[in-house]
Amino acid sequence: MENTFKSQAELFDENQKLHYQIEALTSTVEDLSLKLKWYEEQMRLATLKRFGSSSEATGQQTLDLFNEAEVEETPKAIEPDLETITVERKKRLTDPGSKLKDLPVERIEYELADTTCPQCQHELHVMNKEIRKELKVIPAQLIVVEHVRNVYACRHCEAHDIKTPIVRAAMPSAVIPRAMVSPSLLAFIMNRKYVEAVPLYRQETQFQHYGIDLSRQNLANWMIAGAKWLDHLYQRLHTLLCSQTVLHADETPL
Repeated sequence: MENTFKSQAELFDENQKLHYQIEALTSTVEDLSLKLKWYEEQMRLATLKRFGSSSEATGQQTLDLFNEAEVEETPKAIEPDLETITVERKKRLTDPGSKLKDLPVERIEYELADTTCPQCQHELHVMNKEIRKELKVIPAQLIVVEHVRNVYACRHCEAHDIKTPIVRAAMPSAVIPRAMVSPSLLAFIMNRKYVEAVPLYRQETQFQHYGIDLSRQNLANWMIAGAKWLDHLYQRLHTLLCSQTVLHADETPL
């Protein structure tokens, strides 16, 4: 029995040896895997460098690309039907300065304080001008407009008559009575709200950045009260729509 079966100590030693061999083989496989990935990456880079668009070398495989017609030639193949397609493309503007021709220009010139030649001490003259263009943005500004209407009276009537006439100069009416909003400010608020999709609470914050406190309640009241100025436009659109035979309605839920 002792010669047939191994002792527990011998089995333990063999188990330890196998365990060490497995660890060594696992480490070897990991090292080989890393080397394989490195070689694959080097092969990919070499192929890209050889056949890429920036390469000037021409190998046999590259020359085969130009012989594709000869390789794929089949004289008995059926010719496809021809179809003529006309494509119209809008010509793009190549000169970016053409988009700026309608904008006002602010010109700033830089001159030398001392126009004496550093070599011969004679007077320098302007031989050329170097121009650099840049776009300048002027942020929105808030100013207070005071409408002052003069009221006139007659001194002669004040001295000799019982009744003195009072004459006032003509002055345009306010867009909203007893409100500080001007036509330009009301149009600015409406445009920001309905065209640029800027909510009133964000406009309220932006006006605070300008140094003025305009609550969103004021902005809402102004837009509702100022909508009467659009009544003529609404009535005209209503007349045109009612004169049509068929109307389309966008029923997208909000």
